[in-house]
Amino acid sequence: MEYVGYFASILIGVALGLIGGGGSILTLPVLVYLFAIEPVVATAYSLFIVGLTSAVGSANYFKKGLVNIKTAIVFGIPSIISVFLTRALLVPAIPDIIFSSGNFTFTKDLFLMLFFALIMIFASYSMIKKDKIKLEIEPEIQKFNYPIILIEGAIVGVVTGLVGAGGGFLIIPALVILSKLPMKEAIGTSLAIIAAKSLIGFFGESSESAINWQFLFTISAFAIVGIFIGTALSKKIDGNKLKPAFGWFVLVMGIYIITKELFF
Repeated sequence: MEYVGYFASILIGVALGLIGGGGSILTLPVLVYLFAIEPVVATAYSLFIVGLTSAVGSANYFKKGLVNIKTAIVFGIPSIISVFLTRALLVPAIPDIIFSSGNFTFTKDLFLMLFFALIMIFASYSMIKKDKIKLEIEPEIQKFNYPIILIEGAIVGVVTGLVGAGGGFLIIPALVILSKLPMKEAIGTSLAIIAAKSLIGFFGESSESAINWQFLFTISAFAIVGIFIGTALSKKIDGNKLKPAFGWFVLVMGIYIITKELFF
């Protein structure tokens, strides 16, 4: 299954390069089901892989001036703080056995996988529905709605901290609607935010288990190759046309995870 996992790692990067947000949501199931890594450890590994891949992906947007630094700071700070605290305090505080009834035991691993599956289903809806957000809007003077942005950033940070997904499917619409960014600039800014909060969240990890750095860098390298492929393809293929199809795939994966974790 390892070779399938390496190929899937490339697809993670391709999805990120093509559609901007949502591609990293594949990282956790790849680690758990194809590399047989325990869910708690996999969420930490996912943070590193997603963070490093997003950092490389955002570099091209930086060169083109498509990363809004002010927006990244305003949105990123609460997100970074919440993901760091989630990994350092919340995840370790969840008991290994949450509750048990008869032959059924609701474990920490099961909770994380079911929560992640629900996030996948929610993300799939945002990808499948017809996007009413304009791809380009006229530049406007930014007026930040700080309370909403702080809440949104904190929520995205907690989600990222729990399941290791970047949350681009949440960040990009928020940047377009709340910060009035054009879509391409929102994607570049989103990648920069995801890179910062994911890597900081990873290094805020309090786990005492040894980190397999060789494995992490290997998977990250495959994902980075994928993001270069996806970025190249995005010049010829409209990522927005592929987004609904990818959304259906994510929906099926979410349902599969719930079914597998509860009944098999």
